[in-house]
Amino acid sequence: MTVADLILHGAVIHTADRSQPRATALAVADGRLLAVGTDEEVLATAGPATEIRDLEGATVVPGLVDVHNHHLMAGEADLFQLAFPPTAGLDVVLEAVRAYAAGLGPGEWIVGEAFGSVLLDDFACAETRARFDEAAGGRPVVLTDDSHHNRFANSAALAAAGIHSDTPDPAQGRIVRDPASGEPTGLLMESATLPVTEALDRSLARTPERYRRASARAIEILHSFGITAFQDAAATVEIMGALRDLDVAGDLHAWVVSSLLSSEFLFANTPVGDELVARREEFRTSHHRPDFVKVALDGVPPTHTGAFLTPYLPSADHGHAHCGVTTMDPAELTDWLTRTAAQGLGAKIHCTGDAAVRIALDAIAAVRASGDTSTRYQIAHGQFVHPDDRQRFVDLDVSADISPFLWFPGVIPDAIAHVRPQPEAAHLQPNRDLVDRGVLVAGGSDWPVSVSPNPWEGIQGLVTRADPLGRAPGTLWPEQALTLAEAFEVFTVNAATAMGLGDVTGSLTAGKSADYVVLDQDPFAVDIERVVDTRAVETWFAGRRVWTP
Repeated sequence: MTVADLILHGAVIHTADRSQPRATALAVADGRLLAVGTDEEVLATAGPATEIRDLEGATVVPGLVDVHNHHLMAGEADLFQLAFPPTAGLDVVLEAVRAYAAGLGPGEWIVGEAFGSVLLDDFACAETRARFDEAAGGRPVVLTDDSHHNRFANSAALAAAGIHSDTPDPAQGRIVRDPASGEPTGLLMESATLPVTEALDRSLARTPERYRRASARAIEILHSFGITAFQDAAATVEIMGALRDLDVAGDLHAWVVSSLLSSEFLFANTPVGDELVARREEFRTSHHRPDFVKVALDGVPPTHTGAFLTPYLPSADHGHAHCGVTTMDPAELTDWLTRTAAQGLGAKIHCTGDAAVRIALDAIAAVRASGDTSTRYQIAHGQFVHPDDRQRFVDLDVSADISPFLWFPGVIPDAIAHVRPQPEAAHLQPNRDLVDRGVLVAGGSDWPVSVSPNPWEGIQGLVTRADPLGRAPGTLWPEQALTLAEAFEVFTVNAATAMGLGDVTGSLTAGKSADYVVLDQDPFAVDIERVVDTRAVETWFAGRRVWTP
């Protein structure tokens, strides 16, 4: 009989395994779960050298899983950039830039995030650009919005990027211009951000060591919230190279699935599409799986770039009949999914509007009709899904990748309400309907689009449909609330399954990786409004403790 290396007993264990949802003890051997059950059952696996810990009633849950984040981007922001909340007003952002500039040398770039989508109109005027020029002391300024689809660049940054009055709008992008003079205001939408990204990259020492530092820092932050597995939603060679190098050095203490960029829609200076897919095996390691492609099929509603079946509210820039467009036509998307599925790659497809969701489902249906029943597909965000398309998630075996800031009130729902008609604008994320139909709903933070990757914010918000941190009042479509048990599964076993890791992690089941978290409270034993206060005391990955406060 295999002898345990470590036994935890006297615990309250929530396993996320429906065949055995509760236990009081677990045993670890060689980095895997040897046994999960009662104290008596698990203590029987002890040997003379087994470490035995009595947790005296502490709560243990599986390592939490984040199906959608941009971890290296978040790590870079934490280490190297100016930060301010999306709730900050324009004057607050200006003063943050001014204070940050005071510590920089002449010509150094100021890079920061994330201004709220409700400020887009404020950033769309030349007067604002001039105010940032002055606050930065002439230094280049690049600020990202809360969707991470759009940026603001001041005069110095626009000059460095080669953007002038006569610069044409790129395909799938827009340079917002002053209506009187025609000069760029500094607000850049979607692919129009790429020249600024390229100029910024030229100014920075983006070395492999910098990428490794950013990746490691992000994973440290994820560990602090009890997260031991995640899917990077837009992977480049630099991101995957950092993950590979960390794992080769024995320093990658998480299961990571990467989604390889299909196009350069929002990313510059990196191979994409077929070129990137051809290189994926260079980056595969024990803990890193480059098993998905990422398709950004549309933009975001606040900038009228999400693709909808019905028109946006009338606007001076877009008229009365604008519905948005997709970045790929249906035939192109079907061909791409068919070709990548033949190479064993699933797909994470960004869809913010219901038309994009339908086009994605149609393309997946074509792949399924060819006889492919095993390739994993995720519709990311999918905050607007036409009722006729919801059952298709089940019929086509498509997971719903959902992100917290879209199922409770906040800056982004407020911005959407300015451009989409009611009641549709308030009917974001039909999670109850999806779960009742049997859709695999998986939780992702979309960090740093959301300020924090804390899964307990998402779990509480799924139940209350209210902002767990009280930043915005009210609830958002409360009829779509989940139970706490369902929300817990969304950020554990469901997310792991959607990523292709369901046989490895996501629940405390004998044979799986020993990934678990010791908590400071039992989230199932407190008022629902206190679930967000749950904190990790210890985070363990593959039988090793990787984080404590």
